[in-house]
Amino acid sequence: MLTRDQAADIFSRIRKYATADEVECLFYGGKSALTRFANNTIHQNVAEENYGVSVRSVLQGRTARATTNKFDDESLKSVVGASENLAKVQEPDPDLLPLAEPVGNSKGQRSPSRHFQQTAEFSPADRAEAVGKIVLIAQKQKLTAAGIFSSAETIEGIFNSRGLTAWHTQTSAEISITMLAPDSSGWQKANSPDVSNLNAEALANIAAEKAVKSAEPLEIAPGKYTVILEPAAVLDTVGFAFFDFGGLAILDQRSFLNNRIGSKLFHDNISVWDDAYHPLQSGSPFDGEGVPRQRVQLVEKGVVKRLVYARATAAKMKKSEYASKVGIIDPTGHGFPIPNEMGEAPMNIVFEGAREPKTLEQMIASTERGILITRLWYIREVDPYEKILTGMTRDGTFLIENGKLAGGLRNFRFNQSLIDMLSNVEEMSTPVRASGEESFDMVVSAMKVNGFNFTEVTKF
Repeated sequence: MLTRDQAADIFSRIRKYATADEVECLFYGGKSALTRFANNTIHQNVAEENYGVSVRSVLQGRTARATTNKFDDESLKSVVGASENLAKVQEPDPDLLPLAEPVGNSKGQRSPSRHFQQTAEFSPADRAEAVGKIVLIAQKQKLTAAGIFSSAETIEGIFNSRGLTAWHTQTSAEISITMLAPDSSGWQKANSPDVSNLNAEALANIAAEKAVKSAEPLEIAPGKYTVILEPAAVLDTVGFAFFDFGGLAILDQRSFLNNRIGSKLFHDNISVWDDAYHPLQSGSPFDGEGVPRQRVQLVEKGVVKRLVYARATAAKMKKSEYASKVGIIDPTGHGFPIPNEMGEAPMNIVFEGAREPKTLEQMIASTERGILITRLWYIREVDPYEKILTGMTRDGTFLIENGKLAGGLRNFRFNQSLIDMLSNVEEMSTPVRASGEESFDMVVSAMKVNGFNFTEVTKF
């Protein structure tokens, strides 16, 4: 692994070659490995180790960056030259700020350890053993298993010529399982910095049970139904909202929160934080400029409370017509590496739990007629201001009748406003770390939602 000391040495050499007014270096990379299986057998095992440095030069109000994964003197000299030459041909940016200064932690908050030696040392044999257990469960149920088991050890760091240094190491592990039957399927996915939090057999058993119980699916008419969305299904829909919680999205008038900050958009039971320090979260405690991430309440009891800001966006917002309408305006440590077009976004989403959380089984038992949804896919935005999404159910869609699962259903296409969805949440489970396919990982609950709009039935 590339160490902080090694990165500091590389940065010192880069500074020696630099002629720019200011210079910033982002370090990234690590070791990653993946075991892939299909048709009940492992068919691929790959591993990679790679590190890179992205050099940003600032020259007379202009900035640009160039990247290399070679750390010899000639390569570093070359990447510095490329960065400076690119900066020289840019237009001056009136919103460009000096590089970030060194500061302390986010209000004294200490990030939980996200590097676990067991995960870092997880071997191909360990992954193969877990896949063997998954396949055995599939074979016992006469199903076909496919999926992946990956593990990684990564670094992320930033150094700049104003003396700022920040460094983060992390491990991660992920399992994704699809169980296939002739006319049905089941799915489960999970990841964690700590591989011991992943139970391959438990995930495989759930996926297999979904495939078996959804066999010979029924077809019912589309329309509005009470639905129970498992955490992965919630994650993949609400993920479309959070890039709109950045200040630059408001300034660019591309956010569904334009003219809505401070108003009640969702049900009272919806409260959302961005919290990089939450024990179930992952990622670094600083942003793309090295600014410590702040814990920010985005939504409180259905009311949109705050946005997140990169340094430049906060400065620009304070001078804008929105300054009196958006609440507190300060850099929150959510900026992406500069230059970029997005500005910032909250990437460590945590939903608060209900006062009286319900289990999935309790939600099903309280539902006279409805639909249980394991996950959604192929989700696209139809109306960005009303946040209307379209997509399809997949890998475990069930009819609920009289408080019990009554069999599998053919999948649906939905057309649903995210605002309406979060305004009609009747019950929620205890929040968990969830993984999907359409959005980033979050800490989120399963949700029972009334009036979810299905527009078509598929043939599978």
